[in-house]
Amino acid sequence: MMPIVKRYPHWAVACVAIALVSFYWLVWADDRYVSRAVVVIESPQIAPPELTFSSLLTGAQSDSDLLLLREYLLSVDMLKQAQEKLDFRKHYSQYGDLFSSLWDADAPIEELHDYYLKRVSIELDEYSGVLDIEVQAYTPEFAHAMTQLLLEAGEQHMNEMGQRLAQEQVAFLEVQVDRLSERLDGVRADLLAYQNEHGLVSPTATVESLNQVVASLEAELASLQARRSALGSFSSQRSTDVIRVDSEIAALRNQIEKERNRLAQAAGNSLNRTASEYQTLELKAQFAQDTYSNALGALESTRIEAARKLKQVSVLQSPLMPEYSTSPERLYNATVFAIVVIFLTFIANMLILIVRDHRD
Repeated sequence: MMPIVKRYPHWAVACVAIALVSFYWLVWADDRYVSRAVVVIESPQIAPPELTFSSLLTGAQSDSDLLLLREYLLSVDMLKQAQEKLDFRKHYSQYGDLFSSLWDADAPIEELHDYYLKRVSIELDEYSGVLDIEVQAYTPEFAHAMTQLLLEAGEQHMNEMGQRLAQEQVAFLEVQVDRLSERLDGVRADLLAYQNEHGLVSPTATVESLNQVVASLEAELASLQARRSALGSFSSQRSTDVIRVDSEIAALRNQIEKERNRLAQAAGNSLNRTASEYQTLELKAQFAQDTYSNALGALESTRIEAARKLKQVSVLQSPLMPEYSTSPERLYNATVFAIVVIFLTFIANMLILIVRDHRD
């Protein structure tokens, strides 16, 4: 026996390694219970989705939310929640064999996170668009509780992340709507005060009415002037008809001048200036009303968008309460290790034979 060992020490080392590792996997390694869950992220459809060519190619459900959820569930923040609610350190340090347990219950967060990633597996199934969650623990109760915590914390995180920006936008728009409402009330108050000050409901309408009066008077004046010309051709300048027509023409001219002075004058509160100032106030009021209306529409749209951004983690398979251990895969691990060691030892044996042949 000893000559064989001396001649083939690498095979002896391989056999010892296979025996030790097989003993560990088949006898020594502690059972681990696996709890699984399958989830998908859904959003409420406030409006019917837009059908485009790109949506037909990529599909309606995007994997981006699932990837974000996966990264969060594997993060240090999630580990801290598991430690706070389930005492992650205590469970994995008290249970397990020498090689699979958490050696140091007070390990720094970096080492604890590395161990966490060995016991929690979250994979994205790109074909079906679901997230497979798998937790290994040394008791079925802890495995189930850990999986349930991942689902609850994941749903809460997705809702908070989706709503945060929308809530900030809603709060900003609410402030703007309040400011624009105050501005609209102020402009309307100025418009009403201006109307009361000048005793005119609509100076613009009054100007148009006066323009019509002036036009009517000018038409009547033109008619009288034509009549005066006709009378002058066959009547004396001192005749009663001529004097009466001249008086009417003078009265119309005075009235037209008076109406024109009401409309426009170099100084004082002329009606055209009043109408111009009123029109400016009216435009400001209309602009403030349009701006306020647009802000209200934007606020309502943002609120609907906030509701649409709610993310619900829909459970396709609820967290499994394990009834027996399925990890580690003892026979598989021992067999794979033995095959790999035999293959490497065979390569080493070939190299040794080649070296010996060259020496000889």
